[in-house]
Amino acid sequence: MADAYGVVADRDGARFSVARDGAHAIALAPLAHAGVLDVPTSTFDEPALNRFVALGHEAWTVVRERLEGIDAPRIALAELTPVMPVTIRDYVDCYSSLEHATNVGRLFRPDAEDPLPPAWRHLPIAYHGRAGTIVVSGTQVRRPYGIRGPGDHGPERRLDVELELGLICGPGPSLGTPVPIATAHEHLFGVVIVNDWSARELQRFEYQPLGPFLGKSFATSISPWVVPFDALPLVHGPVQDPEPLPHLRATAPGAIDAELEIELNGTVISRVNARGLYWSPAQQLAHVTSNGATIAAGDLIATGTISGAEPGTQGCLLELGDGFLADGDTVVLRGRAGAIDLGEVRGTVVPARE
Repeated sequence: MADAYGVVADRDGARFSVARDGAHAIALAPLAHAGVLDVPTSTFDEPALNRFVALGHEAWTVVRERLEGIDAPRIALAELTPVMPVTIRDYVDCYSSLEHATNVGRLFRPDAEDPLPPAWRHLPIAYHGRAGTIVVSGTQVRRPYGIRGPGDHGPERRLDVELELGLICGPGPSLGTPVPIATAHEHLFGVVIVNDWSARELQRFEYQPLGPFLGKSFATSISPWVVPFDALPLVHGPVQDPEPLPHLRATAPGAIDAELEIELNGTVISRVNARGLYWSPAQQLAHVTSNGATIAAGDLIATGTISGAEPGTQGCLLELGDGFLADGDTVVLRGRAGAIDLGEVRGTVVPARE
């Protein structure tokens, strides 16, 4: 059975969709044309997974079952270059880690009685990012320019990373119809690792009252392999107090049990498990659509920075307190959920433009 889906380029530059099977890949278009996968023959004809994602949960399940033990030609992953797996139409980034939100609140608002925003324990706070600046692992990240304070415009000096997971959405109901939390998993195609690069000087000066803007929109990197949501181990997350409102109330396990790490210039500087997120993927999706907003195949909902309570489990340099990124630094985020390799997202910082 496929453990992930992606789009790859061969040595001649041709791009095609594949299912990852360990160290090998299976080309999906020939199987679709042969009728093996029970999907429209054109499903995998484009170098993006969006047509497949748009078919919905039933088709995703059938294809995974058909791929189990299938006798099909396999290509060594070493001969292929993973590229952007989906065309992303819309992007929302949540703020779902209690530890991260508390730590950043204390740093950004040291005089506040409560480091958390008033709404934080009542809903998954989020902001809309820029889909057009989402890039695949391996893409260089240029240090942004921006307004760092009153009359101060220049290159960002406190460039940071944020360790997150990203939910690749499937099709949703029509405009005005929320996704119920009980069926939210049917609208979640899969998961990628996300690095939501952050310009902390820009962010701190601009974020009140409307939240992140240019401090986040210059680049967001994702891993190239989309792991099916149905394949991930789910567990119960933290106890929520106060109890969420009915549209966010869930009884089934919903937290992803995934070990994640940050590597900076070859040294692992943080390790954390995503199961500690206060707001689960299902709650994030249910809330994003609770006002009737739509989702479409390929939309991305990121979890926000994932941090733990213990030293060495923080999901960004701001919390770790060991400085920020220099030009030439390379950051790699990795993850594993049980036996499933979530892959990695890699990026190297290049200097700001003159």
